[in-house]
Amino acid sequence: MNVNVANEDGCCRIGIEGEMTIYTAARLKESLLLAMTDCAELEMNLGQVSEIDTAGLQLLALAKREAADKNKPLHFVAHSQVVLDMLDMCNLESAFGDPVVISPA
Repeated sequence: MNVNVANEDGCCRIGIEGEMTIYTAARLKESLLLAMTDCAELEMNLGQVSEIDTAGLQLLALAKREAADKNKPLHFVAHSQVVLDMLDMCNLESAFGDPVVISPA
């Protein structure tokens, strides 16, 4: 699991590569919370997430809650197919407040 953070004019673009599972949750949580401290706005790219379980979903919910508590917008973008499948299975597409765009491919 890799977390890439780029700060562009106060907007942190966070890219997650690899697993969002119970095995990576602690490291991922630390990285996400640290990224939130220096930015006014956040964008989390989920396009390279290869596996997600309920611990990964909890991290997404935690990130959304922490951002809201700090009055910082957080947008989830470029959802990978495994993320889309998990959100669909748990009926959580709308819970995060971001549009889920399914590419024609």
